[in-house]
Amino acid sequence: MYASSHVSTPVREDSALSGVSAITPAATPASPAHDGTRFGIIGAVSFVHLLNDMMQSVIITIYPLLKNEFALSFVQIGMITLTFQLTASLLQPVVGSVSDRRPMPYSLPIGMCFTLSGLLLLSIAPSYPIVLLSVALIGCGSSVFHPESSRIARMAAGGRYGLAQSLFQIGGNTGQALGPLLAAAIILKLGRSRADWFALPALLSIVILLQVSRWYRHHIDVRARKIAASEARRFPAPVVRRTIGILLVLMFSKFFYLASISSYYEFYLIHRFGLSAHSSAHLLAVFLFAVAAGTLIGGPFGDHIGRKRVIWFSILGCAPFTLMLPYVGLGWTVALSVVIGLVLASAFPAIIVYAQDMLTNRIGMVSGLFYGFSFGMGGLGAAVLGLLADHFGIDFVYHVCAFLPLLGLFAAFLPDVRPPEQPQHAARSS
Repeated sequence: MYASSHVSTPVREDSALSGVSAITPAATPASPAHDGTRFGIIGAVSFVHLLNDMMQSVIITIYPLLKNEFALSFVQIGMITLTFQLTASLLQPVVGSVSDRRPMPYSLPIGMCFTLSGLLLLSIAPSYPIVLLSVALIGCGSSVFHPESSRIARMAAGGRYGLAQSLFQIGGNTGQALGPLLAAAIILKLGRSRADWFALPALLSIVILLQVSRWYRHHIDVRARKIAASEARRFPAPVVRRTIGILLVLMFSKFFYLASISSYYEFYLIHRFGLSAHSSAHLLAVFLFAVAAGTLIGGPFGDHIGRKRVIWFSILGCAPFTLMLPYVGLGWTVALSVVIGLVLASAFPAIIVYAQDMLTNRIGMVSGLFYGFSFGMGGLGAAVLGLLADHFGIDFVYHVCAFLPLLGLFAAFLPDVRPPEQPQHAARSS
């Protein structure tokens, strides 16, 4: 699956960054030139990412309605998240791997049709199993959208890979923050049947993605040249396996903790501080906006100071704040949640680009693997934490999850992987 241990180019190791080995392939004389950053294309996929994740966040926001309507337990609430996340996570690496071998420019609008169908079904679902089916359809739409859109963002980056990935991801995080606000204003007030209003953003997304797909189809030859150039820079298989394993551990800590906020923060605020469903939904949106801001910071910082430093700081750096969160009042809870969201979210764009830099010939598979793993960890975390909440109480969940960011210590074992063409140079030359 990964590169062979017999490499065709030498691998250079030095200790230029923080005394840790920096691993980069030796410079090749035919490094691909920077084409210039296509902000129009990046903006288009970022905006659709906003719409896509805004529609998906409706699921989380209406949990209190679903819980009351179908008399659900916390475990059943967690199973809704698990169904959505696993549908997306299991299919994303498959979609990415297939599209690595055979480009599918028009898969994006087709995938959005699954999201549209899931939203319409969710608005009229008469039973809990149908609710699970509707969120599974939405998950199928995500499984196509994320790996292919991440590939397009990198194709349009012009060498500014971290910036492009952050701009793409901030669309999704902003959508996650807007979703609870719109759902609280529409669905929590007017009823679950009004979830069909969110089909309108799905239709708009399909129109935009048709235009993006045309650009993608006309630039398939550029993608082929970059893949051919990347074949000359292969990392040893043991280095790839060890590094990917560490990144997955770090993502486990990040997304398991985020699951405790995204799925149960509203219940925590209602239980501990006596807030209403509307107030708790607004405070969830505050946290998600902080996540969006952290995402925007992480990618560009990784371009300039190195992805490893960003990963190290964002995972381990939020540990003091997560450890304090279960013991403070409402005001400090909100403030700490903002800091946690801001710091923790900066890791993801750095992690995605770090992995893409290591496996430039498998961009779709890598993007699908890491986006899919993030979805899977979010879903698994929601189910496991729901089980803990049912048996030990919602407060116990936040006491346990507070220690997860300490796994950021594993970032010390990451090499400093750099792409063959430095993003800093691209920024100056464009």
